[in-house]
Amino acid sequence: MKRLSQFVVVLTFALLLMPLGQAETIELKFGHVGAPGSLFALSAEEFAKRANAALEGKAKVTVFGSSQLGKDKELLQKLKLGTVDFALPSTVMSTVTDEFGLFEMPYLVKNREHMSRIESEIFWDKLAPAVESKGYKIIAVWENGFRHITNNARPINTPADLQGLKLRTPKGTWRVKMFKTYGANPTPMAFSEVFAALQTGTMDGQENPYAQIYSAKFQEVQKYLSITGHVYTPAYVTVGAEKWSQLPADIRDTLEQIAKETQSYVYETAANLEVDLLNKIKAGGVEVNEADKDAFIKGSASIYEEFSTSVPGGGDLVKKAQALAN
Repeated sequence: MKRLSQFVVVLTFALLLMPLGQAETIELKFGHVGAPGSLFALSAEEFAKRANAALEGKAKVTVFGSSQLGKDKELLQKLKLGTVDFALPSTVMSTVTDEFGLFEMPYLVKNREHMSRIESEIFWDKLAPAVESKGYKIIAVWENGFRHITNNARPINTPADLQGLKLRTPKGTWRVKMFKTYGANPTPMAFSEVFAALQTGTMDGQENPYAQIYSAKFQEVQKYLSITGHVYTPAYVTVGAEKWSQLPADIRDTLEQIAKETQSYVYETAANLEVDLLNKIKAGGVEVNEADKDAFIKGSASIYEEFSTSVPGGGDLVKKAQALAN
């Protein structure tokens, strides 16, 4: 009996000490809608690799792509609920707060250097705080990219060529308005549903960066690619504010630092993909043409006017962003 009592005491003591020596690893889920090989996938996986090395077992980031954890709207809801820790929304953020419609203005962002100045001078002071009242926090700005139009009807040279075209768009108010202005028949649709819609003819076409087009294999179900570059869309490394605040401060600091540092990898990878993937899309048999961008810019004046008058401070945001182009 005495030996049994001693054993119980030793076992109890060992169990009490175990948590002190072996803290449980915090599991963090990163959900996004990109297909394997997409810029979203490459970016999130690079971030996870860097973060997990730096965290040294305190926490572990696991990436779930291809809408495994939900589509954009669902991922935003799950961030608030705390069932997903990171998401990578893009256009959909303009439905969360109006100010993000700035990045829906056609031909606003000229290049990545311009985007970097917009981020530094406008984004963190004006846009990022706007989502915090909605229960989110953005910890870094990455990229979705410059968007182009694919379809099965005809090459798109000017807005007039879009007349009546059934075009899938993301769930962003301003993208829909823009393509209606151009004469298309835009329909918001989750990214995961687009391939089937194109394949069956439910949609004539869609618009996305090359990395999304190629990784989703849209070139297999589209005849024409028109290089319009009509919108540059950032992507935002986003967390749920409440769940984020519950993480230890040192883990938060590490994750935020690495998310921001990963931006240079994202931009470099995106630039390389633009060249490589365009060649691959051409090799797949898709007919490619350069659109008349001046015609599209001319046809976009009403969108800027509406944004400037309907979004408080919208006009000032546009003017400041445009002034940073040079």
